[in-house]
Amino acid sequence: MLSKKTKYGIKALTFLARQENKEPVQIATISKSENISLKFLESILLTLKKNGILGSKKGKGGGYYLLKDSSEIQMTTVMRILEGPISMVPCVSLNFYEKCDDCPNENACSVHKLMLQVRDSTLQIFRHTTLADLCMC
Repeated sequence: MLSKKTKYGIKALTFLARQENKEPVQIATISKSENISLKFLESILLTLKKNGILGSKKGKGGGYYLLKDSSEIQMTTVMRILEGPISMVPCVSLNFYEKCDDCPNENACSVHKLMLQVRDSTLQIFRHTTLADLCMC
């Protein structure tokens, strides 16, 4: 299930991507528009800033803004930053692989085979979807 952190992060990013002037937007503006708790949003935007998706400007006219064009921000990047591993089980993760404790042979495991297909299908969607696709900008 998608976490609220990721859901709100995507909503905040699409809000910023829709800004025609690309000027910094105050957190309070995003919070009010997208109905997200201000404190929770601060944490989310800070995470996105630390990972190179957002920039910020302090003072009058300050706020958060996208560092790249929305067409250059893939959902794989956003999902991994906010949600963590894309795969549902660690034994099929590309970036966070771990062997399952209860599985003697991954190649013979029916769960492993199924989750590989789920991972690949999910990655296909995320890799071919950008922030611009989500907001039609």
